[in-house]
Amino acid sequence: MTETPATSVPPATSTPVTPPTAVAPLARPARLRPGARVAVVAPSGPVPEERLAAGLDILRRWHLEPVVAPHVLDTHSELRYLAGTDRARARDLQEAWCDPSVAAVICARGGYGVQRMVDLVDWAAIRAAGPKVFVGYSDVTALHEAFAVRAGLATLHGPMVAAGTFLKDARTQESLRATLFEPESVRTIGLDTARALVPGRAHGVTLGGCVSVLAADLATPNGRPSARGGLLLLEDVGEEPYRLDRILTQLLRSGRLDGVAGIGLGSWEECGPYEEVRAVLADRLGGLGVPVVEEMGFGHSATALTVPLGLPGTLDTESGTLTLDVPALV
Repeated sequence: MTETPATSVPPATSTPVTPPTAVAPLARPARLRPGARVAVVAPSGPVPEERLAAGLDILRRWHLEPVVAPHVLDTHSELRYLAGTDRARARDLQEAWCDPSVAAVICARGGYGVQRMVDLVDWAAIRAAGPKVFVGYSDVTALHEAFAVRAGLATLHGPMVAAGTFLKDARTQESLRATLFEPESVRTIGLDTARALVPGRAHGVTLGGCVSVLAADLATPNGRPSARGGLLLLEDVGEEPYRLDRILTQLLRSGRLDGVAGIGLGSWEECGPYEEVRAVLADRLGGLGVPVVEEMGFGHSATALTVPLGLPGTLDTESGTLTLDVPALV
């Protein structure tokens, strides 16, 4: 990546893009070609070096040229759950995005920390640099929302380079690879486990991610007023049923779910027995009167499908699929 002085990341003062009254399609980036440079960043937690190396090897097998951002292997001197300082993590993301030789930015892992650094990014500079591929999930949900609200850019909710699922599961790898190189081949998304929680069919624009992070984004510069007209994709990890109830209730009370067209549900790893989780989801989401598909196969699961955010598509509970109107990448 092109070197940029440390002073290039001032405290963010750019005005967020005014959210539309309904969720609208976002600008798509270009698909990747063999030889493309891909920057790896760590906006959240510290990254195990051996897992990072294994993930980079997979990218190289795809004939990509991974470039590791300067602070990916950092650990904060006092707050050991962070991959270095907030300003360093923001600088890595911004410099990678604004480097014209970089075609994609993929996160190394999740954890916690995006909400501490997201407002240090110069989102006017991100908008000016234009769309490129961005991949991550979990804590990275806050960046998906920021790219949508502050820059008007579509992103990919998908596996991260040093995540165990990406390293171990062939279907997870292939879902991301196909999305990056052959996006027209993966316009229909969903595992065989998917089934109707609330039957129906809905059309809208995809958004969402880790539900606890979406709730934490309320009343922030990333926070959208509602999911009106959207296909909301939700998943999480390590949240007991009563905490999921609290999170979903907060989203309902805030109006964040007003006007949502349909809901797709991913994995709920370490959230308790699924029958208890399912009861919460049915209780809190069933009253919205919109189609809901469960167990679609994205998020913190053994197989984590790549799901584009910011694109129009159709959610069908009978087939248990999300079918995009257009490929994720142009």
